[in-house]
Amino acid sequence: MSKKQPAQAPAPTVAPPVGLPGRLTAAAGLTALEGLALAGLGVYMLFVGIAGDPDSPQQAETGGITLLALAALPLIAARGLRLGRRWSRGPALITQLMALPVAWTLYSTGGAMIAAAVALALAAVAVVALLVNPTATEALGIGPGEQAR
Repeated sequence: MSKKQPAQAPAPTVAPPVGLPGRLTAAAGLTALEGLALAGLGVYMLFVGIAGDPDSPQQAETGGITLLALAALPLIAARGLRLGRRWSRGPALITQLMALPVAWTLYSTGGAMIAAAVALALAAVAVVALLVNPTATEALGIGPGEQAR
């Protein structure tokens, strides 16, 4: 006796996933770069506090730990943006809004810090512009008439 195999339906064709818009990818990259810069500065301050000869080792170590903790916000937001997660836009925008007063403070100190201030301010304004762009908000599912994800 031979058993007849049931006919299998053809596999449904699945449309390839639509990639993220370039604006969202650029915003994620700039936000990640800011987070990495904060983390690098935090590690440097910890190293100076432990192995170096700062004026106040305790202040250097506390500052380093604080910067490492603050670096988590833009890094997590950048990952969320890269994955197209709706929730990530808020932390990314908050990071940029926090960066603008820092850039102003760096600018006010003068000297070589002016270049760092200009770079930080330009990056912050660019990320804000990229994240409020209709293409990016649509890709994240944010906007009028959108259902909550």
